[in-house]
Amino acid sequence: MAAIERIDVRIVTASNSPSGVRGWVYVNVAGREFALDSSRDEWEPGTDVTYVLGDGANIYEPERNDPRDPQLDTDDLDRYPVYLRYAPPSDKPDETWRLERVIVTVNPGGDLPARYDNLRLAGNPAIWLGRNSGQVVNLRRV
Repeated sequence: MAAIERIDVRIVTASNSPSGVRGWVYVNVAGREFALDSSRDEWEPGTDVTYVLGDGANIYEPERNDPRDPQLDTDDLDRYPVYLRYAPPSDKPDETWRLERVIVTVNPGGDLPARYDNLRLAGNPAIWLGRNSGQVVNLRRV
């Protein structure tokens, strides 16, 4: 198929999410997990942030989270699950994050972009992520 040159991950944090969330967030695409960190207050209530991996990256340590190294291919998009994972910073049960929406777009602006979403979150209440509520949200191609 085609080389994956760029992955955009749009994350919307619910306005009723706790302040000061400090866990790690990862996205899995084409069999590889990437860390999403831009050294901002991206998990604060009501934020809407798009992370860019690969071409035009805007994340911390882009060279370690690049779908071009090693080169990923769109052939693998349907072979592996696409998901977002939240890893709380400790075992404390109150370190939770309230996710309102996540949309992953592979090769945006290309000839055949692939988009992944969890339509259960569209227009519905947000989902709690943490030690006591689950840490993964699976996405499907839309």
